[in-house]
Amino acid sequence: MALAAHISRLLPASKAPSRSAAVLVAAAGLGLFAWGAYIPAKAWAAQMLLEHAWDQARANQAPSGVLARPWPWADMTPLAKLGIARLGGSNIVLAGASGSTLAFGPGHVDGTALPGQPGHSVVSAHRDTHFAYLKNAEVGDLIRVEQPSGAKSGYRILERRVIDTRTEQVMLHPEGNFLTLITCYPFEDWTPGGPLRLIVTAEKRF
Repeated sequence: MALAAHISRLLPASKAPSRSAAVLVAAAGLGLFAWGAYIPAKAWAAQMLLEHAWDQARANQAPSGVLARPWPWADMTPLAKLGIARLGGSNIVLAGASGSTLAFGPGHVDGTALPGQPGHSVVSAHRDTHFAYLKNAEVGDLIRVEQPSGAKSGYRILERRVIDTRTEQVMLHPEGNFLTLITCYPFEDWTPGGPLRLIVTAEKRF
C-alpha cells in the first residue's frame, strides 16, 4: 500500500487513482514479494530433497554412493556435501556452476578438482541462499566435506577477500590441496550482475 500512496502523491488530486487501481497496485506489489520469496523457498526445498536422497544413499550403503533422484525430473548430479562446522548446517554440491544448477545448490566449477579430492576445488553459490552463511565465515574456520563414497575431509580457511572480476581472477593452485568458495558481494546488495566476489580459500588438513 505504500507504493499506492506514493503514486497518489505524485498525481494531481483530480487524477488520484481509483480504489480498483489501488488494488491493482497492491496486487502487483504482493506479486513481486511472492516472486522474491519464491527463489529462497525453491533453494531451501531443493536442498531438503537432496539431503533426503543423500541420507538414503548412506543408510542403504548404495554402491559408490550413487544417489536416488531427489525428485522425479531431477537431472543434476550431487558431488559432495559441505558446510562450515562452527556455523552449522551444510549443502549438497552439484556438478556444474550454471545458473540452472545454482538455483538448487552450490555448483562445482568444471575443470577444478572435486571437493575432497587432491588438487584445487572451486565451488560457487548465491549469496542470498546457499552461501549466505559465508558472510560470517572467518579465517581459521573448518569446512567439512563429505564425498558420495562416505569419505570425509576438512579444510581450514586461510583467507577471505573481495575481488573485482573486472580486474582480477581467482588463481588456481592445482599442485596443492585447496577449496575455494565464491559468492557475490556485498551481501546486503542483491542486485544481480555486480562485479564483486567474496573469495574464501581453505587448505585441506585431513
